[in-house]
Amino acid sequence: MMNPTLNMTENKTVVMYSRKGKVSESFSEILRERSKRSLTLARRSILSGNVQTERARSALDYYTSNWQIFVHPGLFSMACEAVGGRPEETVLMQTVISMLAAGFDVHDDVIDNSEVKHDKPTVLGKFGKEMAILLGDAFLIRAFVLLGQLAEPIEKEKFKEILDSLQNCLFELGDAHVLELELRENSSMSSILALQVVKMKAASAAADMRVGAIVGGGTKGEIETLTEYGRYVGMLSTLRDEFIDLYEVDELRQRVKNEYPPIPVLYACKDLKAKKTILSILSEERPTKRDLEKLRVIAFKAAETEGLTEQMRNLYKLAEKLSNKLKQSPVKSLLQSLLEALLEDVPMHGALDP
Repeated sequence: MMNPTLNMTENKTVVMYSRKGKVSESFSEILRERSKRSLTLARRSILSGNVQTERARSALDYYTSNWQIFVHPGLFSMACEAVGGRPEETVLMQTVISMLAAGFDVHDDVIDNSEVKHDKPTVLGKFGKEMAILLGDAFLIRAFVLLGQLAEPIEKEKFKEILDSLQNCLFELGDAHVLELELRENSSMSSILALQVVKMKAASAAADMRVGAIVGGGTKGEIETLTEYGRYVGMLSTLRDEFIDLYEVDELRQRVKNEYPPIPVLYACKDLKAKKTILSILSEERPTKRDLEKLRVIAFKAAETEGLTEQMRNLYKLAEKLSNKLKQSPVKSLLQSLLEALLEDVPMHGALDP
């Protein structure tokens, strides 16, 4: 694998968790910088709406003041630049992407009953279920209003392609959530079904890059290459988070209580002896920190988990091959470096402290 050097440029993606000084931390800053203008516009746009109740305005202000959805507009920006476009001229479209991502983020918290994320209360945790649903709706409505404003300046065929891409993405994400509900109720805890959910959820990253390439004026080949690359990036990002969730006690407890165990745990369940211990821990009403630590050790020690890390290595190679098809540019190097960041902190087989 490469040893990337990240170039901090003026135009600097399910949030990346990292330790200080690592590639993933540097890349998070690049994506955050690339998203800054669109997030500022999104915040100003949503707060300028005709919201009359103090509670609703407080919820809007709370979410946008802690806005962490910088991955999606960041991916859009890189795809746009990779095909020769100018991201600084596409801020309104980036803002639409940011708004859609925010709407789904808030609604996801309701579905998962996530009251705390990254040590902060979510809108659900702070303002309640009804307000969270309404806030998510507000973001989605505002996104499509802004999208409508782009209908005239964007040529008709290109605008239709953008709409089709967003529609396909939103439908696939909806199907992914339906499958997740099945997974929670599936007593066999299928790792195959979990991976299918991961692939379908990656439709959002694929759409970010597809729309970015379309708006940037990419050729048909470039658009398809970046769409497929985005799919692999989305899958790698989610799978990396699945490993990192095993280190975060509150997040792991939330997963065990309201969702389904991280995918490495599902892989470990293929071993019948390990599965017996895992099911015993999962049956606890409130697993202790020691129980959760034991769960992590089992998942990382299980030989079956190697199958998951091998799949991640294969996704890396496929995405790297796609990035090599792109014309040479500074952003091409960033796209390749992103892959390195997404394998960071993922343990090799048998490693307990990556």
